[in-house]
Amino acid sequence: MNYYIFALLAAFLFGVAPVFSKIGLEGVNPGVALTIRSSVITCVMLFWVMLMGGPDMLSEVTPRGWFFLALDGISAALLGQLFYYYALKSGEASIVVPLVASFPVFTFIIALFFLGERLTAMKASGLVLVVLGVILLKV
Repeated sequence: MNYYIFALLAAFLFGVAPVFSKIGLEGVNPGVALTIRSSVITCVMLFWVMLMGGPDMLSEVTPRGWFFLALDGISAALLGQLFYYYALKSGEASIVVPLVASFPVFTFIIALFFLGERLTAMKASGLVLVVLGVILLKV
């Protein structure tokens, strides 16, 4: 399947998820909500991994891979999601989501320093548009 299709499916699902989150957070502590979300995801993914090859697939991951994927999970799936839930619980989804979606700005800056990615006029223009989009949605 073409990566554009996967990207559009991801964008759609990332777009609909905050609606479910906002409704689900009514009367629920964000930490409890994240525990429920993470537990369901863990069960589904364990089932999927077992269907696809199980322990053999997990043993193919290097210690370096485990370390950086764990950091990814802690930063995005745990802390980022928890802060997002706290923001979404008390803020408007139409403001919180675009603000959170400005993460490419941070990714780009960090990638410049740690991954050696290059700054181009096109990338800089895109970052400016991301920031302007967030500002316009907030107004």
